[in-house]
Amino acid sequence: MHIADVIKSNQPALSFEFFPPKTQEGSDALFKTISDLKALEPAYVSVTYGAGGSTRQLTHDLVVRLSQELGLTIVSHLTCVGASKDEIRQILERYQESGISNILALRGDPPVNKEAQGGAAPKEAFARFVPHPDGFHYAAELVAFIKKHFPQMGVGVAGFPEGHPETPNRLKEIEYLKAKIDAGADYICTQLFFDNRDFYDYRERCEIAGINVPIIAGIMPITSRKGMQRMAELSLGSRFPAKLLRSLARAEDDDYAENVGIHWATEQVRDLIDNKVAGVHFYTLNKSKATLKIYQSLGIRKSAALRG
Repeated sequence: MHIADVIKSNQPALSFEFFPPKTQEGSDALFKTISDLKALEPAYVSVTYGAGGSTRQLTHDLVVRLSQELGLTIVSHLTCVGASKDEIRQILERYQESGISNILALRGDPPVNKEAQGGAAPKEAFARFVPHPDGFHYAAELVAFIKKHFPQMGVGVAGFPEGHPETPNRLKEIEYLKAKIDAGADYICTQLFFDNRDFYDYRERCEIAGINVPIIAGIMPITSRKGMQRMAELSLGSRFPAKLLRSLARAEDDDYAENVGIHWATEQVRDLIDNKVAGVHFYTLNKSKATLKIYQSLGIRKSAALRG
């Protein structure tokens, strides 16, 4: 099913993101997680593409299995890093042959020290992006390539409510986003944020710029103090509201910190739904507990309950 139709028929579209495991043990644990979350009937599930394309084969194997064995609508990540146009075409042909028809098109970042997981890595883990000699410089070029050669495919792109770290000029940032939409992107999925005002302002600025595709809000609950520190070190950065920090400072240990993080994310999602968000994308980090608790706190048994 084309992602545009998926989002249109699932208002709001609630979705989950996973990353490919490196071991069989990790694979077994991931399928337990997905089994727990499948009962929530997500609109779609996305699978990340490791830094520098390092999990290319694992990503392909995982998305095909999720689609064929669990019957989930899949959005597979694809980056420009380390791949020529011919290699990108071959990857897309394999997806097409396997029944995968939706892609999240990203420029991507090359790894230096260690692979990113769940879409996150410390700043020092990345080097400056250098395009493949016969590849793409920008995500907009990748979007245009997919739409030209695989017009039946749905394509999503990334958005940055708190600003892109490489584009401090916020006017240029929206211009670059508009270029991706003009190239044919069907929707935008944002990076994580903790203050909904950033998202609403971003959504309004997109509207002013003539961007009228659905914008999906990315949410990642804090589950530990260490996890929060990691988020703070992300190459994309994160702003932590003072009220959130004050609540975390009161937490006696990580169990309490996790409860604080889940509560904060729950209130974010409640407010987003009340304000007619097109969708919410949960960055699960391959765990089900936080997402399940958010659903329970909001009284949602299944994503479909919001659409009925």
